[in-house]
Order: sequence, then C-alpha cells, then structure tokens
Amino acid sequence: MVKKTLLTFLYRIKVSFSKIKLKFGIKTGLVKSVIIVPYKGFGSREKIYLIGRVLKDRGIGLSEIGDSRWKNFTKMYKRFMSWEIPKVKVCATLGEDYWVTETDDEGYFEFFINPKQLIQHTSPWISLDLELIDHVLPNQGKVTASASIFIPTKEVEYGIISDIDDTIVPTGATRIWEMLKTTFLGNAHSRIPFEGVSAFYQALEKGADGKENNPMFYVSSSPWNLYDFLTEMMSVHHIPLGPLMLRDLGLSREQFISGSHFDHKLSQVEKIFELVPDIPFILIGDSGQHDPEIYLQVIKDYPGRVKMIYIRHVSEKRRQKVLDIKTEMKSLGVEILLIEDTIIAANHALKKGWIRAEDIQIIINYKNQDEINNS
Repeated sequence: MVKKTLLTFLYRIKVSFSKIKLKFGIKTGLVKSVIIVPYKGFGSREKIYLIGRVLKDRGIGLSEIGDSRWKNFTKMYKRFMSWEIPKVKVCATLGEDYWVTETDDEGYFEFFINPKQLIQHTSPWISLDLELIDHVLPNQGKVTASASIFIPTKEVEYGIISDIDDTIVPTGATRIWEMLKTTFLGNAHSRIPFEGVSAFYQALEKGADGKENNPMFYVSSSPWNLYDFLTEMMSVHHIPLGPLMLRDLGLSREQFISGSHFDHKLSQVEKIFELVPDIPFILIGDSGQHDPEIYLQVIKDYPGRVKMIYIRHVSEKRRQKVLDIKTEMKSLGVEILLIEDTIIAANHALKKGWIRAEDIQIIINYKNQDEINNS
C-alpha cells in the first residue's frame, strides 16, 4: 500500500513537471515544431496494430561513419531527453476509413484498427496516413506522417521473431557498463552485427521460394527512444526491416521501472502471434538473458505455432539451464538449436528446406567478409 501510494505521488510529480516543461518550451520558443513518429505496424487483413509517439522535433537525423563519440553522445542525449506531447488527438486514415486516438502522458498513441472491409493488398507493406488534429503551437500548420504496416500475403511460408541485443549485435546486455558505453558512444555504423547475420536474415525473409515475403519482427527490451537508432543500424548493415517491439522505460503509473524483461518480451511475442494468425514462426534469441524461458512459455501458450528456435550461445553459466529447457521443448515437439556460429543455423535451415541452397554460399561469403572487416 505504501509503495503504491509513493508510486502514485512520484508519477504525478513526473507528469506535472513534463507539463510545466512543455508549456515553458512553447512559450519561450524552445519547442518550435512537433512531429508524429510512427513505428512500423503490423496485422492482418482483418486487424491492424500501430504504435507511435508525438514529440518535439529535435532534428537528430542520420549518422555518419566518421561521427565522433561526442556527436554520437549528443544525439543519444537528445533521444532520451525527449519532449513528449501528451493528451493530443491523432487521426489515422486508410482509404475512406479513419480512426482517432489520443496520446498518453508520455506522448504515445496506439491504434487497434478493425477496418470495415478486408484490406486488399498485393504487397506486404501498406501505408496508413496520420495527422495531428490538435494544435500545440501557434501557427503550427499541418503535422502529418505516413506509417508503414506489414500485412502478410498468401505467399508467406513462416514468420521470424528475433531479439536484437546479443542476438543480432554483440552489446554485452549482461554487462551494464559495456552496454551503456556501446549505446551512448557509438552509432548505427559502429554497431557491428555478428558475422553473417544480415545474410542469414535475408535468406529467412526470402524463404524457400525466394520472394522476400516472410515477415521479420524484432522484440527487444531496449527503450522506444532507440527506435530510429536501431532501424538505421539495420538499414546500414542490410538487415531486413520489420516491426520493432520495444518498451517504455522509467516511472509509470504501475511500476517504478516499466516492466520486467521477461514480461515485456513475452507479451510482445504473443501480441504478434495474436495479430498475425495462421502462420508458424521461427524464434531467434540468445542465452544471456531469458529468451529460452520466454520462448518455452510461447510454445505452451500457442501449441503448433513455433516452427524452430535458434539460440545464440553467449553465456556459459546458463548453458545447463538452456539444455534443460531444450529437453522440455523437445517433449512439446519443438526443436531448439544452441549455436555459436550463424552458419550452423543457416545449414540447419537449409536442411529443413526453409531457405535456398544458393543462399548458403552468400551467407558464407558475408560471414567471411564481416570477419575481415571486423578484424
């Protein structure tokens, strides 16, 4: 009871401070423009999920390979010291249909859309138009954005859900100082993926038919503040883009720190399973935190939906735990492969007929080149 009372009190202070800061910023001209930041959405022909945020435009822009550590730190500071725009209405339009929602105290908005008619599409990606209805600034003008939504086509073979930290890129997620240094002093160019990962993910996206229709989803405990950083990193290193499911960190109405790693990732993976029904998934993670435990729970909650699990081995002290989980997964009819090299996973996927034979040599070539570049 005391904890809940303290939490409520501190949260009210936080919200009040944010409101005062925003009013001050508008009055003094520190807030000159606002933007809608849509994160990639997803769903099916019957339902769509989209999350985004309304913020002060801080003009962060793209990074350059030669950017200094100070410049990288400055951009990261801007990402975390954001100016949220709370309690404003955002309109989403698709064809002749439209929906309206309101941002919360942190500037986030969510749409759970059920179109009146089934969505007709030939490409996996469709666009949703967004517009800020309320006026925040004097002489604001129109504030609009276009959101990309992934809707699987009939040609999908399977979906892929992957962790990011220590699965795609080595970050030292289990070593706090190493992770902070990597995050705040580096940029999209200096965050180097594990060797061969980009080519392997490209092969999975293409699948056995080579058509690049298989949806890629990324679930991480990283904060939403890093969304543009992570999408730029993926683009720079040719990792297939897809919806990223991140989280809000810090004080909330319910918790001092917004949710546990386990609860967040489990809820996001299961949200994907709910909104993208009828297709199996390959799940990819690492042994450093709790990906094997999370994926085990997914198998129990959604029997028959998990096709395969690849776990990058990054923690020797958790090896036995992962092996115990492997035994339990096997009893449930799902295979898990503990790997230290991307080629092992790629060869396994080829053997299963999930990727094309010609893509194996591409993955090997990428891995060899990555090793040369990283040496």
